[in-house]
Amino acid sequence: MTRVRIEELGDAVEAAYEIARTCQAYDQPDVPFSTLDDFRAFLTTGWPGYGHERYLGFLDGAPVGRMNLAIAQDDNLDTVMIEMSVLPEARRHGVGRALFDLAAERTRALGRRHLIGGSVQRHPDGGAFATAMGAKPGLEELRSRLDVRTADDALLGRLHADALAHSGGYRLVRWTGVPPDEIIDDVAYLDGRLNADAPVGDLSIEPEKVDAERVRQSELARIARGRMSYNTGALRGDRLVAWTAIAVEPAAPRQAWQNITLVDPDHRGHRLGLLVKIENLRYVRAEQPGLEVIDTFNAAANEHMLRINRAMGFREVETVVQWQRTLA
Repeated sequence: MTRVRIEELGDAVEAAYEIARTCQAYDQPDVPFSTLDDFRAFLTTGWPGYGHERYLGFLDGAPVGRMNLAIAQDDNLDTVMIEMSVLPEARRHGVGRALFDLAAERTRALGRRHLIGGSVQRHPDGGAFATAMGAKPGLEELRSRLDVRTADDALLGRLHADALAHSGGYRLVRWTGVPPDEIIDDVAYLDGRLNADAPVGDLSIEPEKVDAERVRQSELARIARGRMSYNTGALRGDRLVAWTAIAVEPAAPRQAWQNITLVDPDHRGHRLGLLVKIENLRYVRAEQPGLEVIDTFNAAANEHMLRINRAMGFREVETVVQWQRTLA
């Protein structure tokens, strides 16, 4: 009897959920996991610009591993993003290798060359497995956390006042969910700059092609998946030139994610990044009074943003490595 087999996910959502939930509790025990309903919505709600393939890995007939392949349709057409997890007690029995071999096979079948995925460095498992699969480290990222309960509000107030003093001629705007029509094109422009402005290390990643409709559909997908984004931007005249977002899952309101922060290159040097981040922190704290911690990821080489986060009180808690396997 073959001990390991791989199947398409199909309707086995609860099995995939238990694997994902258990693995996160092992790899990132301080990060709350989604509810089953939100996880189901994540699987059924397509992310604009991507196709997905999902699989389960079995060991002796029991589901012990899961894999998601995210396949960009509009850009990065040489790349497949892989997310994979195997129950801790089932590791080193060939399930991960079988899943990865299938990912490589599917990548080749799609006419692509690069497989990219991350591993949390809390345990040696992920890095050792990626190396064994022939992947190379492409980008080191740091997860940092702000404890909102002990945030230094006096310090944040001084930083805010200093940022305001350097940002004359700009005005602030706030919104939740889908951006207002009058700025949605500007949001798309800034969003599309992410892979150009933030360090991507040695990863084969190019800037995404983002337009207003993709922004709109992305926010609607986020809402369908049980999340709400709180956004603050800076305007010069009627144009949005800086923007930041924090995402909260109402089912787990004590924790949130600080997401994108971008400033148009022509408007840097006015401390707009710091200004919109502090303003948005105030916004989400007012709207989510039960919020306790905010997490964020930054490239370890992104010293500018890390310096802003540290000034606000974020402290580094773990390292994640993004790995890349380039297929022959």
